[in-house]
Amino acid sequence: MTNEALIPDTSDVVSTGGQTQLQQPQALRDAVEHAMENYFRHLDGQMVTDVYDMVLSEIEAPMLEVVMKHTRHNQTRAAQLLGLNRGTLRKKLKRYGLL
Repeated sequence: MTNEALIPDTSDVVSTGGQTQLQQPQALRDAVEHAMENYFRHLDGQMVTDVYDMVLSEIEAPMLEVVMKHTRHNQTRAAQLLGLNRGTLRKKLKRYGLL
């Protein structure tokens, strides 16, 4: 099994005969790439800084929320699942107001 994360891409939704279905799942990596290209395309010449921190917080917060739900808020299990130290996980949860 690969580490490539898959998410549905709503731009690939096809409606046929009243039924809606996804053509193919999209890799998380592709979704991030698409979002970043879209972000830069709409800057309109504005200068930006700290893009790395912005992107990291946009991705990390919802990821932590989903992992915590998946583990029924078991911090030890969530830390193991994420490959983090439990203390590091707690620090991140506090940063995003999830603790």
